[in-house]
Amino acid sequence: MSDFVLLSRDFAALGVSFGQVLLLHSSLSSLGHAEGGAGMVVSALRGVLGDDGTLVVPSGTSGNSDTSPLYRAAVAGMTPDEIAAYRSRMPAFDPASTPSDRMGRIAEHVRTLPGARRSAHPQTSFAAIGSRAAEITEGHARDCLLGERSPLARLYDAGALVLLLGVGYDTCTAFHLAEYRYTARPPRRSYRAVVDDGNGREWCEFEDVFVDARDFAALGAGFEAVSYTHLRAHETLRH
Repeated sequence: MSDFVLLSRDFAALGVSFGQVLLLHSSLSSLGHAEGGAGMVVSALRGVLGDDGTLVVPSGTSGNSDTSPLYRAAVAGMTPDEIAAYRSRMPAFDPASTPSDRMGRIAEHVRTLPGARRSAHPQTSFAAIGSRAAEITEGHARDCLLGERSPLARLYDAGALVLLLGVGYDTCTAFHLAEYRYTARPPRRSYRAVVDDGNGREWCEFEDVFVDARDFAALGAGFEAVSYTHLRAHETLRH
Protein backbone atom coordinates (compact mmCIF):
# COMPACT_ATOMS: atom_id res chain seq x y z
CA MET A 1 0.00 0.00 0.00
CA SER A 2 1.43 3.42 -0.99
CA ASP A 3 2.37 6.15 1.48
CA PHE A 4 -0.31 8.33 -0.10
CA VAL A 5 -3.06 5.81 0.63
CA LEU A 6 -1.75 5.15 4.15
CA LEU A 7 -1.58 8.85 4.97
CA SER A 8 -5.03 9.50 3.53
CA ARG A 9 -6.43 6.71 5.69
CA ASP A 10 -4.61 8.01 8.78
CA PHE A 11 -5.82 11.58 8.24
CA ALA A 12 -9.40 10.35 7.95
CA ALA A 13 -8.97 8.30 11.15
CA LEU A 14 -7.77 11.45 12.94
CA GLY A 15 -11.00 13.21 12.06
CA VAL A 16 -10.05 15.09 8.91
CA SER A 17 -13.04 15.05 6.59
CA PHE A 18 -14.52 16.51 3.43
CA GLY A 19 -15.20 20.24 3.47
CA GLN A 20 -13.31 21.09 6.65
CA VAL A 21 -11.12 24.10 7.28
CA LEU A 22 -7.85 22.72 8.67
CA LEU A 23 -4.97 24.57 10.31
CA LEU A 24 -1.85 22.45 9.98
CA HIS A 25 1.37 22.64 11.98
CA SER A 26 3.88 20.09 10.81
CA SER A 27 7.39 18.68 10.67
CA LEU A 28 8.15 16.53 7.65
CA SER A 29 11.31 15.07 9.20
CA SER A 30 9.32 13.85 12.22
CA LEU A 31 7.21 11.67 9.93
CA GLY A 32 10.18 9.61 8.82
CA HIS A 33 10.62 8.71 5.17
CA ALA A 34 7.60 9.72 3.13
CA GLU A 35 7.76 8.95 -0.59
CA GLY A 36 7.00 12.16 -2.45
CA GLY A 37 7.93 14.36 0.53
CA ALA A 38 5.96 17.48 1.39
CA GLY A 39 4.01 17.42 -1.86
CA MET A 40 2.66 13.94 -1.18
CA VAL A 41 1.62 14.85 2.39
CA VAL A 42 -0.22 17.94 1.17
CA SER A 43 -1.86 16.03 -1.69
CA ALA A 44 -3.09 13.37 0.75
CA LEU A 45 -4.54 16.00 3.07
CA ARG A 46 -6.22 17.91 0.25
CA GLY A 47 -7.63 14.67 -1.10
CA VAL A 48 -9.37 14.00 2.22
CA LEU A 49 -10.54 17.63 2.55
CA GLY A 50 -11.90 17.61 -0.99
CA ASP A 51 -12.71 20.56 -3.24
CA ASP A 52 -14.83 22.25 -0.55
CA GLY A 53 -12.10 22.01 2.10
CA THR A 54 -9.40 24.54 2.94
CA LEU A 55 -5.87 23.84 4.16
CA VAL A 56 -4.17 26.62 6.15
CA VAL A 57 -0.57 26.78 7.36
CA PRO A 58 1.54 29.35 9.20
CA SER A 59 3.91 31.09 6.78
CA GLY A 60 5.49 33.53 9.20
CA THR A 61 8.83 35.28 8.85
CA SER A 62 11.22 36.54 11.51
CA GLY A 63 14.38 37.25 9.53
CA ASN A 64 12.98 40.67 8.54
CA SER A 65 12.34 41.84 12.14
CA ASP A 66 14.74 43.40 14.64
CA THR A 67 12.36 42.67 17.52
CA SER A 68 12.44 38.88 17.03
CA PRO A 69 14.41 36.31 19.06
CA LEU A 70 16.13 35.30 15.80
CA TYR A 71 17.50 38.81 15.37
CA ARG A 72 18.69 39.05 18.96
CA ALA A 73 20.53 35.75 18.64
CA ALA A 74 22.04 36.74 15.29
CA VAL A 75 23.52 40.05 16.47
CA ALA A 76 24.67 38.87 19.89
CA GLY A 77 28.37 39.72 20.19
CA MET A 78 28.47 41.85 17.03
CA THR A 79 30.07 45.27 16.92
CA PRO A 80 27.88 48.30 16.06
CA ASP A 81 29.26 48.31 12.51
CA GLU A 82 28.55 44.61 12.11
CA ILE A 83 25.01 45.12 13.39
CA ALA A 84 24.47 47.97 10.92
CA ALA A 85 25.72 45.81 8.07
CA TYR A 86 23.50 42.91 9.16
CA ARG A 87 20.44 45.18 9.33
CA SER A 88 21.14 46.47 5.84
CA ARG A 89 20.98 42.90 4.52
CA MET A 90 17.71 41.97 6.25
CA PRO A 91 15.16 41.14 3.54
CA ALA A 92 12.01 43.22 3.09
CA PHE A 93 8.80 41.22 3.42
CA ASP A 94 6.82 40.72 0.24
CA PRO A 95 3.81 38.39 0.71
CA ALA A 96 4.05 37.23 -2.89
CA SER A 97 7.64 36.04 -2.75
CA THR A 98 9.22 35.98 0.72
CA PRO A 99 9.77 32.39 1.89
CA SER A 100 8.36 31.36 5.24
CA ASP A 101 10.92 31.02 8.01
CA ARG A 102 11.19 27.92 10.22
CA MET A 103 7.62 26.88 9.42
CA GLY A 104 8.70 23.59 7.83
CA ARG A 105 8.79 22.16 4.32
CA ILE A 106 5.12 21.20 4.28
CA ALA A 107 4.01 24.76 5.10
CA GLU A 108 6.36 26.19 2.51
CA HIS A 109 5.00 23.78 -0.09
CA VAL A 110 1.46 25.00 0.59
CA ARG A 111 2.59 28.64 0.32
CA THR A 112 4.01 28.04 -3.16
CA LEU A 113 1.09 26.08 -4.61
CA PRO A 114 -0.69 27.61 -7.60
CA GLY A 115 -3.80 29.33 -6.32
CA ALA A 116 -2.59 29.60 -2.73
CA ARG A 117 -3.38 32.82 -0.87
CA ARG A 118 -1.24 34.45 1.82
CA SER A 119 -2.10 37.04 4.44
CA ALA A 120 -0.12 40.27 4.36
CA HIS A 121 1.33 40.48 7.87
CA PRO A 122 5.14 40.93 7.71
CA GLN A 123 5.81 38.64 10.67
CA THR A 124 2.86 36.26 11.27
CA SER A 125 1.35 35.56 7.86
CA PHE A 126 -0.70 32.46 7.03
CA ALA A 127 -1.03 30.72 3.67
CA ALA A 128 -4.13 28.84 2.54
CA ILE A 129 -5.33 26.76 -0.37
CA GLY A 130 -8.92 25.74 -1.02
CA SER A 131 -12.44 27.11 -1.24
CA ARG A 132 -12.18 29.52 1.72
CA ALA A 133 -8.54 30.56 1.30
CA ALA A 134 -9.31 34.20 0.43
CA GLU A 135 -11.82 34.55 3.26
CA ILE A 136 -9.30 33.22 5.79
CA THR A 137 -6.29 35.27 4.67
CA GLU A 138 -7.77 38.65 3.72
CA GLY A 139 -7.73 41.61 6.10
CA HIS A 140 -4.74 40.63 8.23
CA ALA A 141 -4.00 43.95 9.92
CA ARG A 142 -0.39 44.95 10.46
CA ASP A 143 -1.01 45.85 14.10
CA CYS A 144 -2.68 42.49 14.83
CA LEU A 145 -0.26 39.60 14.73
CA LEU A 146 -2.59 36.82 15.85
CA GLY A 147 -5.79 38.40 17.13
CA GLU A 148 -9.23 39.51 15.99
CA ARG A 149 -8.04 40.95 12.66
CA SER A 150 -5.89 37.96 11.78
CA PRO A 151 -6.54 34.60 10.10
CA LEU A 152 -6.69 32.96 13.54
CA ALA A 153 -9.98 34.72 14.30
CA ARG A 154 -11.34 33.72 10.87
CA LEU A 155 -10.28 30.13 11.54
CA TYR A 156 -12.07 30.20 14.89
CA ASP A 157 -15.23 31.56 13.23
CA ALA A 158 -15.00 28.79 10.61
CA GLY A 159 -14.79 26.06 13.28
CA ALA A 160 -11.40 24.99 11.98
CA LEU A 161 -9.71 21.80 13.07
CA VAL A 162 -6.08 22.07 14.22
CA LEU A 163 -3.77 19.22 13.21
CA LEU A 164 -0.34 18.89 14.86
CA LEU A 165 1.57 16.60 12.52
CA GLY A 166 4.88 15.52 13.98
CA VAL A 167 5.01 18.55 16.30
CA GLY A 168 3.85 19.39 19.82
CA TYR A 169 1.58 21.96 21.40
CA ASP A 170 4.52 24.36 21.69
CA THR A 171 3.96 25.16 17.99
CA CYS A 172 0.16 25.55 18.22
CA THR A 173 -0.49 29.16 17.16
CA ALA A 174 -4.21 28.75 17.89
CA PHE A 175 -3.41 29.33 21.56
CA HIS A 176 -2.28 32.86 20.71
CA LEU A 177 -5.84 33.95 20.01
CA ALA A 178 -6.60 33.38 23.69
CA GLU A 179 -3.90 35.93 24.58
CA TYR A 180 -6.06 38.56 22.90
CA ARG A 181 -9.30 37.35 24.45
CA TYR A 182 -8.58 36.32 28.04
CA THR A 183 -8.55 39.90 29.33
CA ALA A 184 -9.75 43.28 28.11
CA ARG A 185 -6.26 44.78 28.52
CA PRO A 186 -3.59 42.21 27.62
CA PRO A 187 0.06 43.35 27.88
CA ARG A 188 1.38 45.09 24.77
CA ARG A 189 4.74 45.82 23.15
CA SER A 190 6.28 47.34 20.02
CA TYR A 191 7.32 45.35 16.93
CA ARG A 192 9.42 46.36 13.93
CA ALA A 193 9.99 44.76 10.54
CA VAL A 194 11.42 45.54 7.10
CA VAL A 195 8.72 45.63 4.44
CA ASP A 196 8.23 46.53 0.81
CA ASP A 197 4.77 48.01 0.30
CA GLY A 198 5.58 49.04 -3.26
CA ASN A 199 7.79 51.96 -2.29
CA GLY A 200 11.01 50.02 -1.81
CA ARG A 201 12.63 48.70 1.33
CA GLU A 202 11.56 50.48 4.53
CA TRP A 203 11.07 49.82 8.22
CA CYS A 204 7.63 49.75 9.84
CA GLU A 205 6.82 49.84 13.54
CA PHE A 206 3.57 48.96 15.26
CA GLU A 207 2.22 48.08 18.70
CA ASP A 208 0.30 44.93 19.50
CA VAL A 209 -0.31 42.31 22.19
CA PHE A 210 2.81 40.75 23.70
CA VAL A 211 2.50 37.22 22.32
CA ASP A 212 4.38 34.52 24.21
CA ALA A 213 4.42 30.79 23.41
CA ARG A 214 6.66 29.66 26.26
CA ASP A 215 3.85 27.96 28.20
CA PHE A 216 2.10 26.36 25.21
CA ALA A 217 3.51 22.87 25.89
CA ALA A 218 2.14 23.00 29.44
CA LEU A 219 -1.20 24.34 28.17
CA GLY A 220 -1.42 21.47 25.72
CA ALA A 221 -0.68 18.90 28.42
CA GLY A 222 -3.39 20.43 30.60
CA PHE A 223 -5.83 20.45 27.69
CA GLU A 224 -5.23 16.76 27.03
CA ALA A 225 -5.58 15.89 30.72
CA VAL A 226 -8.93 17.68 30.97
CA SER A 227 -10.12 16.16 27.69
CA TYR A 228 -9.16 12.66 28.87
CA THR A 229 -10.97 13.18 32.20
CA HIS A 230 -14.13 14.33 30.41
CA LEU A 231 -13.93 11.38 28.02
CA ARG A 232 -13.57 8.88 30.86
CA ALA A 233 -16.48 10.48 32.72
CA HIS A 234 -18.63 10.27 29.58
CA GLU A 235 -17.75 6.60 29.10
CA THR A 236 -18.54 5.87 32.76
CA LEU A 237 -21.97 7.49 32.42
CA ARG A 238 -22.67 5.50 29.28
CA HIS A 239 -21.98 2.22 31.08
